[in-house]
Amino acid sequence: MIVEVKIPSPGESITEVEIASWYVEDGDIVSVDQEIAEIESDKATLPLLASTAGKIKINIAEGESAEVGAVACTIDTDAAGEEPKAESATTTEAKVPDTEVKKSEPAVEVKESKPDEASDSKVKISPVAKSYMKHNNISVDDVINGLHRLSRSDVEMAVTAKENVTESTVKGNVKQDDSPEEDQVIKMTSLRKKISERLVAVKNETAMLTTFNEVDMSAVMKLRSKYGKKFMDKHGVKLGFMSFFTKAVTLALKEYPMVHGFIEDENIVIPAAKHIGMAVQTPKGLMVPVVRNTDKLTLDGIEKEIAALANKARTGKITINELNGASFTITNGGVFGSMMSTPILNPPQSAILGLHAINDRPVAIDKQVVIRPMMYIALSYDHRIIDGRDSVGFLVKIKQLIENPLNMLLPSGKPEDLLLDL
Repeated sequence: MIVEVKIPSPGESITEVEIASWYVEDGDIVSVDQEIAEIESDKATLPLLASTAGKIKINIAEGESAEVGAVACTIDTDAAGEEPKAESATTTEAKVPDTEVKKSEPAVEVKESKPDEASDSKVKISPVAKSYMKHNNISVDDVINGLHRLSRSDVEMAVTAKENVTESTVKGNVKQDDSPEEDQVIKMTSLRKKISERLVAVKNETAMLTTFNEVDMSAVMKLRSKYGKKFMDKHGVKLGFMSFFTKAVTLALKEYPMVHGFIEDENIVIPAAKHIGMAVQTPKGLMVPVVRNTDKLTLDGIEKEIAALANKARTGKITINELNGASFTITNGGVFGSMMSTPILNPPQSAILGLHAINDRPVAIDKQVVIRPMMYIALSYDHRIIDGRDSVGFLVKIKQLIENPLNMLLPSGKPEDLLLDL
C-alpha cells in the first residue's frame, strides 16, 4: 500500500514552506516516526516524520518550496520488511576499475610473502585490489609473476606515483591559503527572507528610539559566585544572568505597563500576562522563544525554561506556539562581546532590552573612584506609544533591581513600600 506523507501546517498564517533538507534518500527503508526531513517556514523549522514503515519515494526536492498539505513523499508499506541491498561479489568485481577511479582510494602498504621465503615483499596495493585478489585467491607474487616484463608505461606510472607522493609531502609542510577562489553564493531561506522583511518594516513603520544606562553587576556576580554551586546541585541548572534580568524586567513592567503595550488598529493593548521573549542566535538565524508567565516563575524556573527553549531553537525543534505571544524581548549581545548597541524592535512589540558585555571600568561611588564590573543596557522603544518618562524610568528600575537583587523579593521591588504599607 502507498501512503502519502503530506506537509503539516506550522501555524495558522503559514501557507507555504520549504524543504530545508532530506535525512533519507529516494528508495531508503524508513521506520515509523523516523525523522525523514526538515521543513522550514518563515517563522520556524519543524521535522517531517514518517507516518509508517516502508520504502520512501521523494516527491519534493531539497530546497524547493511547497504549499502546506502537499505530498512531500510517499511510503510503500509492502517493502517495510526489506533490508538495503548489498552488492554481490560479482557486482563488486565488475565495478573494480570504476570504483578505483571515482573513490581515489589511498594506497596502503601490505606485506605478502611465499611460505618458503624468509623476507616479506613490500608492495603498495589499494583496498579494492586487495579485496579482488582475496576473492580470486591470488597473492602479490602471483600478480608480479603474471607481469612477464616491465614496459615503459609501467615505469612511467611508477615515476608519476613517486612524484605525486613527493609533491603531497611538500604541500603538507607548507601552509595553504584557505581563501575561496570564487565568490560564494548562498540562497536565502524562507526564514531569513521573513526576518529581512520584518526588520525593514520596523524601521519604516515605527518611531524607534534608544535610551541607555549602565549597571553595576557586583551584587549579582557575588550571589552567583557564592551560591552558584549550591543552586546547580539543587535545581540542576546553572545560575546565569538572564534569570536576574528577566525577573527585573517583569517587576519593571508592573510599574511601567505601557512598555509592553502594542498598537492594534487604533487601540493600544496592554497585555495582562508577562510573556518575555529571549532572542537566540541559531544556525537558521535569530529566533525569539517565549518564556511565559515570568511573574509566576522563580529564578530556577526561568533558567530551566530559557535553557530548554534555547536548545530547541538551536536544534530546530522549536514550535510556532513557543515563538508566539511575547510582549517584550530581551537580547544579549554581550555573549558575543558587544559593548553597546541599539537593538531593533521585534514587532508587534514596542520595546526591547539589549544587554551587553561586562567590563571592569572605573566608576565614582561615594566620591571614590573604584573599579566595578559594569554593563551597558539599552532600551529601544516605539516613541508612538512609549514616552521618554516611561522608557527612562523602566531602565532605571531595572538598574536598581540588578544592583540590589534582594529587592526582587518584594512585590513592588521597593522596601519603603513594604515598610510604609504603601
